[in-house]
Formats: sequence, C-alpha cells, structure tokens
Amino acid sequence: MKTLKIVALGIIIAVVSIFTVNYFSLQRHMVSVLKGDPRNEGVKVWVHYKWFINPAELKYDLRGISGENSALDVSRVMLQFSEKTKDKQFNKVYLGYKGEDKFYFKGDYFQKLGKEYEFQNPIYTLRTMPENVYTLDGEPQYGSWTGGWLGVTGKQIEDVNTFAKDWYLDDVVNDIK
Repeated sequence: MKTLKIVALGIIIAVVSIFTVNYFSLQRHMVSVLKGDPRNEGVKVWVHYKWFINPAELKYDLRGISGENSALDVSRVMLQFSEKTKDKQFNKVYLGYKGEDKFYFKGDYFQKLGKEYEFQNPIYTLRTMPENVYTLDGEPQYGSWTGGWLGVTGKQIEDVNTFAKDWYLDDVVNDIK
C-alpha cells in the first residue's frame, strides 16, 4: 500500500512538473501575446512541446476564435508568438485545431518569422507563408508560384485563404452548424 502511494505521488509530481515546464517555457508567452494586444481578444491558443515532453517540436494548437475575429487576427497572434519565442529552436512547429494536427512549419522558418516580425512587411510574410506549410507526411501543401508579379501575388493570396480554410475555418464553420 505504501509503495502504491509513493508511485501515485511520483506520477502526480511528474505530471505537474511537465505542465509547469510547458507553461513557463511556452504558454506564458502566448498568454502575454493574447493579453498584450486588444485585437487578439477572442483568439484561444494553447502552445506546448509536442506530446508535452519533446522540446524539439512545438504544438501550436488553435482552440477557438470568436465571431469577431478574422483570419488576419489568427495569423497576427501566431506571428506575435513567433516573435516572443524567436530565440527558441524547434525542428517542427505543428499547426493544429482543437488538438488535431493539420500541418507543420519547419522550425527554422518559424524562427525566421519571429526574427523578422519587427521589420518585415506583413503582407509579404502572409502571402509567402503557404509556401512554407507542409503536410504531416512532409510534402509541401501549397508549393510556390512563378511568373508575373500580379499573377503570382494573386495566386499567393488564394493560397493564404485556402490555408486558413484548411487549417481551421472549415472546422469553425462545422462547429457552428
């Protein structure tokens, strides 16, 4: 009986420790982002190490958005979070919705987003973002475009909208139904 209590206490301490490390390493930065900009109100995101124990991979889990939020709000929150964690290195950053992984960014790209957030043109950042989205199997989800400036920009903007739909908007609509 005494051994069972010690094992149970050990498990509880381990679980609390894991959640504490995830909160102080990652989620506290997200809380700061969400509270630090009034435009972010209504966006809910959980961030943690993959499986809560793999510090080489980040899980960016969009949990919900309000009816007042736009896809731009969701992107801004992600970019602001990448800026807060720009000194952290990950191999992959998984993008999920309500716990389900949908895509990933390579960690170097996510770090680049954070380092460039302060000075990079946000329109450029957003329209080139889909080129850096990978399926869970490791294939590029959207690819890149070549050709004239106007045609390429138009296709990139289409990809931005499709990316938002594929990541979370279709699920948000289904949640409303």
